[in-house]
Amino acid sequence: MVDEIPAFAPSGEGEHLYLEIVKTNVTTNDAVRRVCQALAVDDRGAGYAGMKDKRAVASQTISVPFPRDRSCDDALGLELEGVVVRGAVRHGHKLKPGHLKGNRFAIALRGLDATAVPDIVRDLEQAGQLGVPNAFGPQRFGRDGDNPERAMTWLAGRSPGPKDRRERRLLFSALQAELFNRVLLRRQAEGTWNRPLAGDLLRKCDTGGIFLCTDPDGDAERAVRGEICPTGPLYGVKMRWPEGEPAKIEREILQAAVGDSDLFDQHRALGEGTRRAFVLHVRDLVIREVQDEESALLVVFVLPKGGYATTLLACAVTLRGNA
Repeated sequence: MVDEIPAFAPSGEGEHLYLEIVKTNVTTNDAVRRVCQALAVDDRGAGYAGMKDKRAVASQTISVPFPRDRSCDDALGLELEGVVVRGAVRHGHKLKPGHLKGNRFAIALRGLDATAVPDIVRDLEQAGQLGVPNAFGPQRFGRDGDNPERAMTWLAGRSPGPKDRRERRLLFSALQAELFNRVLLRRQAEGTWNRPLAGDLLRKCDTGGIFLCTDPDGDAERAVRGEICPTGPLYGVKMRWPEGEPAKIEREILQAAVGDSDLFDQHRALGEGTRRAFVLHVRDLVIREVQDEESALLVVFVLPKGGYATTLLACAVTLRGNA
């Protein structure tokens, strides 16, 4: 189960209707389409703050264009296949990706090796205290894991790109995520994924502000306290580059992967680039046994936006299938 934590409350006025939905075994895009079809509104004007896994019971907010002369009651209580609307409030603008604080997860781990349960609990608790490498999870790369390769083939001109704009953006973001993961793996191998280097762009964990590391020793103490952490690249025309050794690593990996370092600049309409934290911090972690089941744990926790539950869980267990 996953519950989205909104970044703000809708105002109660405007030509967009913010709907709190609960979806089960439905993708976010399919849920949006079903709601828009039921309300007879154009799904091209719809929005959401983040994608939620298909294989989940997920609550999230979506927005739909909604004329002022229509009543919110048209949407309240709407029940569709896999989607229930349980709240409707107007707002002045469309909901956009990233407009959320984070997500609260409740996940049952079943089929565990009984002898390994104490170690699993220990590893999860340690992750809750120190954080884990903030890698993009496998679901980011498509069912067959080949979305980054498909993006490269298209962007390099070796195949035509998708006609659907949403699919083009999806493939482009998958390539950005793949390259971020490569930089993160390099920093992990060098033992610096959670340790500031001179020239790093560091993120303030409370405000999200970014600043240049000029005092690695002093910043290292703040990183240990969980106040700041190094960031890595989501390549794009507006991405801020670090300096020194961090910049060298990021440019080497970009050059090795795409050759033309201007490739991402040429496709700014698909993603302008940004920085992403190397460390995934976990809040409100609770671990308890599942009643009436052997070798099963219920893990409850909150992750910031962009964090993957599978990334946290993989630090302690081997994930099977599409979990």
